[in-house]
Amino acid sequence: MKRKIIIGSRGSELALWQANFIKKQLQKFHRNITVEIKVIKTSGDKILDVALSKIGDKNLFTKELEIELLKGTIDLAVHSLKDLQTEIPAGLKLAAVTKRHDVEDVLIARKKGTTVENLKEDAVVATGSLRRKCQLMHIRPDIKIVDLRGNVPTRIQKFLKSDWDAIILARAGVERLKLKKYISSFIKTDLILPAVGQGALGIEINKENKFVNELLQSIHHEDSYKAILAERALLKTLEGGCQVPIGAYAEVKPNGLYLDAMVGSLDGTITFREKVRGSKQNPEKLGRLLAKELLKAGAKSILREIYKSLGKA
Repeated sequence: MKRKIIIGSRGSELALWQANFIKKQLQKFHRNITVEIKVIKTSGDKILDVALSKIGDKNLFTKELEIELLKGTIDLAVHSLKDLQTEIPAGLKLAAVTKRHDVEDVLIARKKGTTVENLKEDAVVATGSLRRKCQLMHIRPDIKIVDLRGNVPTRIQKFLKSDWDAIILARAGVERLKLKKYISSFIKTDLILPAVGQGALGIEINKENKFVNELLQSIHHEDSYKAILAERALLKTLEGGCQVPIGAYAEVKPNGLYLDAMVGSLDGTITFREKVRGSKQNPEKLGRLLAKELLKAGAKSILREIYKSLGKA
């Protein structure tokens, strides 16, 4: 008799794509299981009219899924890793990371070939991300930013009906939903660094669930995992989240693990960016090291000001 595995997922089109992707991968490697998907609504799905930076981000897209994991009503939760907080609740663990998709952000504009650099002067660009806003305004201080929330197809539809000049989204989400036709240009990471974990899927489980932990090793991608560990250690050391413009990208290469990261002011006038190379055997140490270098370079004063404005200092 086949054993049933239940995947917990948010209900957005992208979240369901991700859950179904994991379902197919598990069934491909394990014939002795059946897999079901249980849709769970999170706080972040319910609050759609307020900017993420204003409502806080701790557990916003994960809390309800984690409660079900702890109760044992689901066996695993599939997350966009950029949504998974760096402090995982006691009793749970990040059991697997799948091979990472391309990490860049993309520009969706009225005309193919439009780039951040050649957008018209005083262009209006919509994004819900302080990270994108900061880096965009650092490159193009003339650009006007408007806030944008909602899932990927909703954001694109809002743009098509608006008078905005462009929006910025993650390449992974757009391509996974087969919406590549809307992409005007890819934004190189040299220009705008992605969010920590962008493009990767993380699978969270109850630590006691040894059977599922074993199953997941068949779809785990170690190099992606090492890169993610470095980025998440950096974010944790900086104590950052949606309220702080932080970007990072780690990559495993034949001669080591490379980590590139930035911290910026909310208006983009000040940014600190540093790169480091180290051993992939200790990715978290590398993340902490780069975070400390950024703090020493001046990011500490930016973070202090941001937390002060949020009433956290």
